[in-house]
Amino acid sequence: MLWFLTTTTIVVLLFGYSTSTSGPAAVGGQSSAVASGDPVSGGSTSTSSTAETVTGPAVATRWGDVQVAITVDGSTITDVTVPVYPTGNGKDQRINAYALPILISDTLDAQSADIDMITGATVTSEGYVRSLQGALDRAGR
Repeated sequence: MLWFLTTTTIVVLLFGYSTSTSGPAAVGGQSSAVASGDPVSGGSTSTSSTAETVTGPAVATRWGDVQVAITVDGSTITDVTVPVYPTGNGKDQRINAYALPILISDTLDAQSADIDMITGATVTSEGYVRSLQGALDRAGR
């Protein structure tokens, strides 16, 4: 009887365990943009006639490419989007659902690429900052 209960418990625990490669259905509590792989954006969506959108280079990281696009109006960054970022598995999706909105907010606050890395998302943060700096360079900032 002890053997049967132990085996049953182990089997139930094994089938209940979800791995990081279970896909988007296993990931809960994310914004729909990050969970679906759509570009992540922040800031305002309206642009004036003097606003210019500049895309940084796609930076290859260990987990996939990261690319940042910024909208600049004069000397002000008015919007930031991340059209390319790692989404290969549930872990990537969870990390980026957390990290990208913070990186975007920090960029809009700092108005530069001088922002802090996100703990637990160092690889994405490094790719983000490199692509952001490339976009800023292309925008002449």
